[in-house]
Amino acid sequence: MAKKGKSNGKSPEGVRASDEALVPEKAKKSAAIGKNGLPKIDTRTYERQLRKMQIELVKLQEWIKHTGLKVVVVFEGRDAAGKGGTIKRITEPLNPRVCSVVALPAPTEREKGQWYFQRYVAHLPTKGEMVIFDRSWYNRAGVERVMGFCTDEEYREFLRSCPEFERMLVRSDIILIKYWFSVSDDEQERRFQARLKEPTKRWKLSPMDLESRKRWMEYSKAKDEMFAHTDIKQAPWYVVNADVKKLARLNCINHLLSLFQYEDLTPKPVKLAPRPQQTGYVRPPMEDQTFVPEIFP
Repeated sequence: MAKKGKSNGKSPEGVRASDEALVPEKAKKSAAIGKNGLPKIDTRTYERQLRKMQIELVKLQEWIKHTGLKVVVVFEGRDAAGKGGTIKRITEPLNPRVCSVVALPAPTEREKGQWYFQRYVAHLPTKGEMVIFDRSWYNRAGVERVMGFCTDEEYREFLRSCPEFERMLVRSDIILIKYWFSVSDDEQERRFQARLKEPTKRWKLSPMDLESRKRWMEYSKAKDEMFAHTDIKQAPWYVVNADVKKLARLNCINHLLSLFQYEDLTPKPVKLAPRPQQTGYVRPPMEDQTFVPEIFP
């Protein structure tokens, strides 16, 4: 049986150290210093550790289904901090019917007239589900505050009501886990420049991202104020050092696993019976079907 260290099903309290089997000493020592002065991990070690953790994520998925847990994981942080890449590695091996990702667009005019948390509540999990928010209700404390998309009163009301909203979620047996991906000014700028050079990544640089680049200090102040009000005992913030993407992914996934005490309920291998002989079936002529051109051998 594989077990991780969360002592109950209501909050991330009582966390114990991660299982050393996931992060052996040789993996810890493998980090070297790259040309940019930041730690690095070789690809082989990274892929080996990620593989181990993804197997554990599948075990956790089955445990969530079996026990009927309701899990919400919030990912917040700077633009280009690596939230999306980490979410992708978490969800890659999982069943989307159990683990779903919510990334809401800007609110519609109708949604703007609703209770602020209303459109997020609609995506909360039922028993046996985990929902990952790729940005969340904390938009109000970040981009909306910095860019002036909300009034001062709306902002102050958010800071007052958000802790109570989250305590209410926890009281309703939702496990709420919040990650903040922290990236330095220099590293964010490097990633922005890399996205500009890569055609397949330019879509990631929205006009809002480019505008936020000019307001680093304002975002820093907004984040500090947000933490001061919402880093609560029932749902604390966990800060991920995200200057090195691969290390951030491993550290975040390892920490997520450490918040749960679970057992291995993954289906056991089965022996497939011989395929029955097909009798009385004639396949339609191949020329009657339309095939995708085989351009590549």
